Amino acid sequence: MSQINLLPWREQRRKEQQKEFGIIAGLCAAVAVVAVFFAHVYVNGLIQHQEARNSYLQNEIRILDRQIAEIRDLEATRQALIDRMNVIQELQASRPVVVRLFDEMVTTLPDGTYLTLIEQRDANLTIRGRAESNARISAMMRNLEASPWFGEPTLNVIETRDLDGVRTRDFSLRVGQTIPGSDDDEEDTGA
Repeated sequence: MSQINLLPWREQRRKEQQKEFGIIAGLCAAVAVVAVFFAHVYVNGLIQHQEARNSYLQNEIRILDRQIAEIRDLEATRQALIDRMNVIQELQASRPVVVRLFDEMVTTLPDGTYLTLIEQRDANLTIRGRAESNARISAMMRNLEASPWFGEPTLNVIETRDLDGVRTRDFSLRVGQTIPGSDDDEEDTGA
């Protein structure tokens, strides 16, 4: 049999395998670089997309914050208008009461007595005036007490003075203001 030397063939086969391994390793490295590049591009695209969404949401939040501030301003304006309307309604409701109070004041004022000051604070009236005698002041207090528009009067001061040779009494009294029928209305609704 003839002798065949297999060593060069093995050597050549080893070189071809090393060459194939280098090519495959190079191709794998190239594929890995391309995959990393595309993964990097994809992740950056996702990040940019999320940043764009975040920017859009922040802009919308700013717009909504401005709208909320406008709504609060409108609510404050609305409440101010409601308060003004309530004050106007109270004034409209109390307008006839003031006229009636002055009318009652005239009817309770006896002859020989005149008023110099009427001051109202809440539902209390402070009345100052002059009278010819203490009896006229007492008559005025009885008239005020008998009126349905006034509560019980309280006398604060009586001072006697001589003006041009005539003796007069300066007086100051307080009386509560009531509205007739308001108690009856409450009793009717309670029954």
